[in-house]
Amino acid sequence: MRTELWAARITAGLEPAQVRPFLGELAADGGPEARLTLVALAAVDAGRSSPLRDASDSPDVAAAMVGDVEATTVAGAEVYAEAARGLAGTLAGWVRRMGRVTCEGAWYGKADPYGEQVLAVLSFRYENGKEPHVLVVGIDQPHGGLAVDALVEEVKFLDDLGLAAAEPGTVAGRILDAFELGDRIMGAEVADTLAGVRPLAITRARSVPGLVRGASDDTVARFRDLPEVPGAREAFEKLAEFVGDRPLWWSPQRVSAFLTSWLPREAILSEAAVAAMPEVVRAWSRFSGDHPAVLRQIDEDAPRLPALMADDSLAGLGKRIAQNRL
Repeated sequence: MRTELWAARITAGLEPAQVRPFLGELAADGGPEARLTLVALAAVDAGRSSPLRDASDSPDVAAAMVGDVEATTVAGAEVYAEAARGLAGTLAGWVRRMGRVTCEGAWYGKADPYGEQVLAVLSFRYENGKEPHVLVVGIDQPHGGLAVDALVEEVKFLDDLGLAAAEPGTVAGRILDAFELGDRIMGAEVADTLAGVRPLAITRARSVPGLVRGASDDTVARFRDLPEVPGAREAFEKLAEFVGDRPLWWSPQRVSAFLTSWLPREAILSEAAVAAMPEVVRAWSRFSGDHPAVLRQIDEDAPRLPALMADDSLAGLGKRIAQNRL
């Protein structure tokens, strides 16, 4: 495990233009440490969809690797894999187990009381049954669900997290979605430690069978405490639209944004739904952790809701167009 983390940090520090020259230097060296580095890099490279499998049929390791690295036009993971071809068999037996892991479980849930970050966790064990470990990825909610931190720890790290068990394929898919989103956002603020774990995290997630990409969160579907008042269902439908695919994030600031900004700007509601909304939001808040600060925010903002909903100057363009069609 330590060797894979070490290799992940090396991979993370290489610019694309540096990869082939670096691999060429290692191949030309040909020593045990250089060969171990090549095998470890291939095992953790982020582009691989399966762990490295040894092909110990290379007749001349150093010469073949230099030629392959210089000649190949394949980018990314296949360059690492080709550079390591045949080398695992020349090293100690444990080297061949790098990357060969089985996913044994998954967990998902809030990282903090308000769910501004969620944790996606996968547990693994090597094929010889040893070195159980967990991959933990922190996924930011206010900025759309991008990966902001990751670490690899012993399984006991889970003991105090209070996360719910989940389907491994779904959690692995969410991890990959979070990294993919982060790649599309320039200048995203992430932990300094993320880059060094990212290659290993992506490779581990891709190794999980039954990957589900873009999986919906079933938190809204599990809500069963809708108040029995007129307009409650209509009000809850708008709340569900607002929380979208990030329903675990429910803080005083988000409650206030919903009641005082989003609803007046976006929602067309009946008088019954407007009247029911505070109780619906309170019920959802109890379901989402029953935090006193959230409930106090509702008490502060809810009395203003009827006036805000009646103020046409607060309506957004989409709401104005929809109102004109009524």
